[in-house]
Amino acid sequence: MNLKENDQLLALAEHYFQNNNYESATAILKKVIESDLNNSKANELLAYIESNQGNKEVAHLLLQKACREEQASASAMYYLGDSFLEKGQFEEAKRYLSKSLNKAGDFFEGLHDLGTACASLGEKDSALFWYQKALKLKNDSYELFYNIGKIFDELKIHEKAIDAYDSAIRLKPDFAEAWFNKGCALNDLKRHTEAIDTFVQLIKIQPQTVNDWDYGGMLSAISRACRWADVERHKDALIKIINLNKGINPFAFLALNDDVLLHKKAAINFTQTKFSPKNHLNPIPKRAKSDKVRIGYFSADLHNHATTYLIAEMLELHNKDQFEIYAFSYGPDVYDEMRQRCMNAVDHFHDVRNLSDHAVAQLARNLQIDIAVDLKGFTQDGRMGIFAFRAAPIQVSYLGYPGTTGAEYIDYMVADPILIPESSQSFYTEKIAYLPNSYQVNDSKRVISNKVFSKAELGLPESGFIFSCFNSNYKITSTTFDTWCDILKKVDDSVLWLFEDNPEAKENLIKELSARGVDNRRLIFAGRVEHSEHLARQRLADLFLDTFPYTAHTTASDALWAGLPILTMVGDSFASRVSASLLTAIGLPDLITYTPAEYESLAIDLATNPEKLYQLRAQLEDNRLSKPLFDSRLFTRHIESAYAKMYQRYQDDLIPAHIYVKY
Repeated sequence: MNLKENDQLLALAEHYFQNNNYESATAILKKVIESDLNNSKANELLAYIESNQGNKEVAHLLLQKACREEQASASAMYYLGDSFLEKGQFEEAKRYLSKSLNKAGDFFEGLHDLGTACASLGEKDSALFWYQKALKLKNDSYELFYNIGKIFDELKIHEKAIDAYDSAIRLKPDFAEAWFNKGCALNDLKRHTEAIDTFVQLIKIQPQTVNDWDYGGMLSAISRACRWADVERHKDALIKIINLNKGINPFAFLALNDDVLLHKKAAINFTQTKFSPKNHLNPIPKRAKSDKVRIGYFSADLHNHATTYLIAEMLELHNKDQFEIYAFSYGPDVYDEMRQRCMNAVDHFHDVRNLSDHAVAQLARNLQIDIAVDLKGFTQDGRMGIFAFRAAPIQVSYLGYPGTTGAEYIDYMVADPILIPESSQSFYTEKIAYLPNSYQVNDSKRVISNKVFSKAELGLPESGFIFSCFNSNYKITSTTFDTWCDILKKVDDSVLWLFEDNPEAKENLIKELSARGVDNRRLIFAGRVEHSEHLARQRLADLFLDTFPYTAHTTASDALWAGLPILTMVGDSFASRVSASLLTAIGLPDLITYTPAEYESLAIDLATNPEKLYQLRAQLEDNRLSKPLFDSRLFTRHIESAYAKMYQRYQDDLIPAHIYVKY
């Protein structure tokens, strides 16, 4: 068949195709392909027919054949790129979408989808570039504005993200995803009242089909603003959602409830909904035993952040003869003091903020990481998706998220016997790696500023007892606040010194204090200061009153390191037992209480018995450098022992099991 005959047949096939006569078109196209196997036009038209009939995989293969030839059309390249996009093969999608644009010039669909391919690869700046080019061609696409908003969110430019979501909502007022993301962006900006209004509006536009995430976003906002009446109003709906095996971010639930079974259900639901196991990468082949175990730490917080204030010295102390240490940072591109310490401490530092979850997991595999340690979990900026792709043969949850991940691909969780008693193991999907003292790593080099603060400059009274709590405001519940107010009423001339997280919380806490009959001048707020100065100013407080059920974590070790005793109440959940773990490791178990009445009684006793408090503070000072809590070298040896046991089980072809590290 000559070229002219082929062209005539192709024209006829296209005529049949345009008139939906697929049977006649298919017969002609197959005849053309018999004589010219890689005929680009014939394969392209046949691909469209197969796609219209639901045969997506056949269509994909035909488009690949069509695009082998130089004369392939821009549309064939575009649709092949789009097909790769649907299949999650983002590099190939990017390649063919770029080819299509090079051949045809700019067109909206190509620019938009190329932006989406880049976004999926973690190439945020490139994605934004292509989206904004698409916007110049078409400014009435709500999906485009929504996608632009997501990129701005990922770039931490939340104000612009909100503008983009607003544009999407103007075009599609019932666009639930845009409403939800706008609420989350407002939360990130600590504009919690506006966030609450946004979530209320979202629930109004879809009252019959409220998305499970809506209540999670709502509860996060109202908890951070300390709007406790609203918390109570929505908490039952949240529990109902969890018991119906639906998903919300379980992190929002930890401060509201001490039911460890519900925590587990929430984590499993969320993981199955958002971070189910991904099979895009092949199983990791069994690796021969190496002289050095390769440990990878993954976090968004490898800079001046609470997590790095804890782990920096451990990274420095790792035994480099037995372990090769990698850091994978997907947080902000900053070079502050703690980032420099991390970079100097590890053998290899990888900035992966512009890589997709898939690409980060592939990088970890290429580097043959043996143990991948997730330091984030479901906390802000966490990337559980990396571990869903299985970044390493052994995957561990540590430090960042105080609870089970509910993920079948997280093999171990690092804990201690106080944090997770053996009787509670069934509430965790991971196997527990028990360290002998506290699970929490600490940095014995943590600097306390030499600055001497006066009480006046911090707004504190010159006399009277100073109770403090520097926990995030969302951890303060109405029940905890009731107890604090009762303590204030029974300890004359006492004040409560709290961390000021956001203006709305401050305003509401003052109102709640007055509603409980306490003079609001007895509530004093501390703003943010440099970390060493934060440690120094705590020395002006007399006793740290912990929250419940989400107790102090880094804030507890900060207080103890500064010499400030912390009074806690212990519950059943991981989040409710962290302070108890730290107090046990520093030799002060008498500060652990088990009921609100016991907690209140001990607070009053210490506040009204100066000699007893003096002895307690002297004991804390003696124990600070003699007990295990701040012995970074000892801790590093213990966690390395846990890693070695995990690795040996893997080498022995044994499934994960609970691990007990001896003192």
